Amino acid sequence: MANNNLLSLIGWTFLPNLVTGWVQYIYYGLTIRAGDPKPPPNSPRYADHRRRIHILVVSLYLLYTIYEADYDLRRASNYYADLGVPFSASERDIKSRFRRLAALHHPDKVMSAGAAGSDADSADFFMHLKTASDTLVDPARRFAYERFGPDIINWKHCVTVRDYVTRGAQVLVPYYGFAALALYALGLLGYLDWGRYWRWLILVVLCVFELHTVTRPTFPRFLDNFLNPILTRFTAHPPYLPFQAITLARKLSITLYIAFSQIGPLLQPPGQQGTKPTEASEKILLQNLERLEQTARGMDVDATRLMELEMAPFTGDAQVISSMRTKLKEWLVQNTIRADPMVRDALGRSLQKRRLDAPAGAKGNR
Repeated sequence: MANNNLLSLIGWTFLPNLVTGWVQYIYYGLTIRAGDPKPPPNSPRYADHRRRIHILVVSLYLLYTIYEADYDLRRASNYYADLGVPFSASERDIKSRFRRLAALHHPDKVMSAGAAGSDADSADFFMHLKTASDTLVDPARRFAYERFGPDIINWKHCVTVRDYVTRGAQVLVPYYGFAALALYALGLLGYLDWGRYWRWLILVVLCVFELHTVTRPTFPRFLDNFLNPILTRFTAHPPYLPFQAITLARKLSITLYIAFSQIGPLLQPPGQQGTKPTEASEKILLQNLERLEQTARGMDVDATRLMELEMAPFTGDAQVISSMRTKLKEWLVQNTIRADPMVRDALGRSLQKRRLDAPAGAKGNR
C-alpha cells in the first residue's frame, strides 16, 4: 500500500507536466501547417494553450487514478465473491456453499485428482475459503468484516460487535487526526492554498461518512439503495461492501487533494497565475481602488472645465460674479443641504419639540 501511494505521488508530480509537453507538441504538429511559425514559449497564446492542455491532462489522469483504485478493489475481491454468495446470504447458505467448495478444493481432493498446481497453493486457497466461511458465519465477525475489511482477522481479543467497533475506532481516529494535522501544517507552510475550504469539507464529510458506516447495523442507504442497485442492474461491476466504499473514498480524497493543487492555479485569469488566493484578492482590490481614483479625478477635471466654460462670458465682471456666487450658495443650501435626509430628519425633530401654542417668532421650546 505504501509503495502504491509513493508511486502515485511520483506520478502526480512528474507525469502531468511531461504529458502536457508531449500533447502540446503533437497539437501544434497537427494544427499548424508546415512552414507556419509556432507560438513562442513565452507568448500569451502558448501559455494559454499549455494551461488548457494541462487542465485536460490532469482531469484525465484523475479519472485514470479513480479507475485504478476501483480495479485494485475488484482484484482483491472479498469473502462473499470468493464463496460465491450474495451479501444477504444466511448462515445456512454460507455453510452449504462452503461444503460444496471444500469438496472441490480440499487439498486431499486436489491431490487425488492429480490436478496441476502445487499442493501449497491448493492448501492456501482452501484455508482462505475456510477463513471466509468462519468469518461470515459469526455475526460479530461478519459485521466487522463488512465495515473494516480483512484486517479484522488479526484483531485479537475481539468477540462482540462492540469490541470490533472500539478496535476500529482506535484506527479511525488517529487516521483522521493525522490527516487534519497534515492539512493544517501544510497550510501554515503555504502549501495546499488552492481549494483549502473544499479540502477541509471533503475531510469532514469523509470522516462523518465512515463513522456513520461503521456504527450502523445495516449498510448505508447510499450503498444499499442507490450505488449498488445501479451497479448490479446496469453494469457488470460487482456491488461494494462498506469497507470497499470507504477504501475507495479515502483514495479519491487524496487524489482530489493533489488535483486541486494542480488545477486550482490554472483556473485563475492569466495575469493572476502564480499568486495565492489572498494575494490575488488584495491585488484585485487595489486595482479597483486605483480605477475608482482615476475615475474620480477624471470627473473632477471635467467638472472644472464645464464650470470654466459656463463662467467664461462673465470673466472680468466682479459684480456679476459676486451675485452668481451668492445665488449659487443659496441654491446649494436649498437643493443640496436641506434635501439631505439627515438634515430633514433633524429639522423635523426640532420642529416637533416646539410648543404648539407658542406665538409666531418665539424661540426655544419652553
